[in-house]
Amino acid sequence: MALRFPVTAQDYRELARVRLPRFLSDYVDGGAGDERTLRANDAAWAMVTLRQRVLVDVDGVDTGTMLAGQPCAMPLALAPVGLAGMLARRGEVQAARAAEAAGVPFTLSTVGICPLDEIRRAVTRPVWFQLYMLRDRGIVRALLQRAWDAGCRTLVFTVDLPLPGMRHRDARNGLGVGSLRARMLKAFDLLSHPRWVRDVGVGGKPHLFGSLAEQVPGARDLDAFKTWVDTQFDPSVTWADIDWLRAQWPGTLLLKGILDEDDAGAAVRAGAQGLVVSNHGGRQLDGVAATAAKLPAIVRAVGTQAEVLVDGGIRSGVDVLRALALGARGVLVGRPWVWALAAGGERGLADLLVRWQHELRLAMALAGVRRVADIDAGVLDTSTRTQDGNATE
Repeated sequence: MALRFPVTAQDYRELARVRLPRFLSDYVDGGAGDERTLRANDAAWAMVTLRQRVLVDVDGVDTGTMLAGQPCAMPLALAPVGLAGMLARRGEVQAARAAEAAGVPFTLSTVGICPLDEIRRAVTRPVWFQLYMLRDRGIVRALLQRAWDAGCRTLVFTVDLPLPGMRHRDARNGLGVGSLRARMLKAFDLLSHPRWVRDVGVGGKPHLFGSLAEQVPGARDLDAFKTWVDTQFDPSVTWADIDWLRAQWPGTLLLKGILDEDDAGAAVRAGAQGLVVSNHGGRQLDGVAATAAKLPAIVRAVGTQAEVLVDGGIRSGVDVLRALALGARGVLVGRPWVWALAAGGERGLADLLVRWQHELRLAMALAGVRRVADIDAGVLDTSTRTQDGNATE
């Protein structure tokens, strides 16, 4: 029986898997290879143990903070998710409205369905824009100019995708494959999800891949689009290209996909104002470390030279507190907001964000802190376990 009142991210995930065609739910949930890093991301946060404090004045706990120079109701932003407009009717627009209502940033993916202009008409709060470095620099320049003209002032440049990872679930479902067998497989999948076909497949048109609609041949065809994008990822990008990008973008630059201390130092030297500790949600190189495990060392390497955000496996307001205790300025979340959107639309996502803020506020109170700025390593309980999960006694 379907959950009547979804509460947690996992509740929304279960509902989303019922409502979405299999090839789309697996696209969201899947990782690279055997998905070891995907699982490690989730598990690592559970190993971060918190201290419970009592008889501390925690009246008036405030979850507000600043991210990339922007005031936020809590230290959280919605991460860029490609094809979100295929997961709910005009999905990026709904998500941007829910984010604005919650007082947190929304990040539009380069490969989102809805264009920036449509999103900006729906909200008053500036959104963030995520960029992949494509082979055609003319397209990149056009994307950046369009983002700036639409009021974006924060650019999230994804640096961990020189080539797409090996995502077996997508291959099994025929995603990006134009063969007759693959088309029939997806057609049968769609026939078993008439609600999605009616609401999103038909009601959510046009499916024009937003920011790239003018450049993508056959932009209305998902398989042709995926093929084009896969050939556009540029494996020759180096740190020198960050200099080029800085010359094109006058706003705030965050580099997303940093998982190594040396790379974190290079990001600062390249002029990035912030970085996101990320392994692409376990969707690129299977076998790399969980983001929670890498976060403290990267924070130490960066110091106060740049803002450090983190994503990967964050599933609750308590996990947000854990991330901040390990040194992050804030978090990006991807799958949870997509699950809530697919399961309950804008209202579902808005409800989840309200609950996460409440969870964070409650966790801060029980940990004895009233302000986000007060959260530090003192919130962690290191008496029984180290941060890699090994017992100390």
